[in-house]
Amino acid sequence: MVITAALVGAETTREQTPYLPITAAEIGVEAAKCREAGAAMVHIHVRKPDGSPSQDAELYRAAIREIRKRCDILVQTSTGGAVGMGVDERCGPLTLTGTDRPDMATLSTGSVNFGEDVFWNPRPLVRDIARRIRAAGLKPELECFDVGMIDEARALAKQGLIDFPAHFDFVLGVPGALAARVEALDFMVASLPEGCTWTCAAIGRHQLPFVDLSAERGGNARVGLEDNIFISKGVLAKGSSELVADAARRAQAKGRTLATPQQARQLLRLT
Repeated sequence: MVITAALVGAETTREQTPYLPITAAEIGVEAAKCREAGAAMVHIHVRKPDGSPSQDAELYRAAIREIRKRCDILVQTSTGGAVGMGVDERCGPLTLTGTDRPDMATLSTGSVNFGEDVFWNPRPLVRDIARRIRAAGLKPELECFDVGMIDEARALAKQGLIDFPAHFDFVLGVPGALAARVEALDFMVASLPEGCTWTCAAIGRHQLPFVDLSAERGGNARVGLEDNIFISKGVLAKGSSELVADAARRAQAKGRTLATPQQARQLLRLT
């Protein structure tokens, strides 16, 4: 079972939790803690010194270098960025090359209500980002906030913009989008193209219980401060690593073995 730690995000703030990593060094330290706790991959956004979200390639370069000098965890960068960013800004980390290049990048396959905002992903923009991910030589993780986004992934594959089998991430529980319900997860799993792998990222209080559900169904899980800041009701997690440790315990209690980064690379077809 591949556990991904979403360390930063674009929405969580230091006002909400003092444990949010912002600087490159803080991200590197937290990534190493997550690796030790059982994560095989980190999903990262980056921030400016004032804490505001950014997709600047140099900020990503600094964070990736800090991560890789501390541990062997896989690095997945966001191309979603923050609500309101343009496509060139969102694709900043895709310009990194050589030893600074990430191992994977996300690709959201449709627009969705996102709290009081709209996460804007019209079809031409999705295809543009898909081409950029392919040109960078990376495999995408297909971010699906609703079942129709799986169908859109099928359309991308028909157009030669992505390859199947692919890896999907089901994001459940975003206000305004598909709720975190058992039936929703089962429907999305049943809707996958043959041979594809999947992770579930449930939001807020649903995060850790959905680790159990994903483990039971043969899937993978994403946890971390990007999606949830609490380890239990009203109790702040002291970093994403604390959430990873809980997820690891849950996965092993369900009989799952935690994937190493090397095993995750094979499971997610990143070789």
